[in-house]
Amino acid sequence: MAFELANLPPVSSLSVALRQLEKDVGPAGSVILKMDKRGDWVFGADQTEVDDGTLWAVNPFSFVHGFIAWGDGEVLGEKMVSVSQPLPEMEPAPAGAKRGWETQVGMSLKCISGPDNGLEVRYNVTSVGGKRAVQGLAVAIATQVEKDQSKPVPVVTLKRDHYTHKSYGKIYTPVFEVQEWMSMEGGKAEAPAEDAAPARRRRVA
Repeated sequence: MAFELANLPPVSSLSVALRQLEKDVGPAGSVILKMDKRGDWVFGADQTEVDDGTLWAVNPFSFVHGFIAWGDGEVLGEKMVSVSQPLPEMEPAPAGAKRGWETQVGMSLKCISGPDNGLEVRYNVTSVGGKRAVQGLAVAIATQVEKDQSKPVPVVTLKRDHYTHKSYGKIYTPVFEVQEWMSMEGGKAEAPAEDAAPARRRRVA
């Protein structure tokens, strides 16, 4: 079998084009981190709760922004690019999108202490409170880089705040509390282990 090559681009450009798919939809097998409606940080399909006090290193090069379109509990379309690039131009929202295209921001984190040490996750968010938390962390990184480029990685604990909505009651918002800064090479010591770690709780997704 042979393909007609006359109108095809050079093979040398194939890798770049194919890897663009990873930028569009995220790496295969990405573990998703989120805050649920009860204000608990959870990750993965089993909705495993994050242990309180665990430390997470945020990749300063992983910040992305773009758009997502949700249907009835499913993603109908998503386009994300690095924050170093302009927001992508979007076509009309897919049919069935409940709110059309919604702006979304995201970043990658790696757990560096506790039972989930070494776990890498992605955090993407469309809520106002979530986007403000990511924006605040991004500004903190920019400020840190202006002072000390050797330690651009924030080590954070995952916290929460809340406010009262007149119609929906208590609304929880994420907080990324910076504990210290480290280099891209790491070297952060683990937090002391608790004498008796509580059993991990999982929920039905």
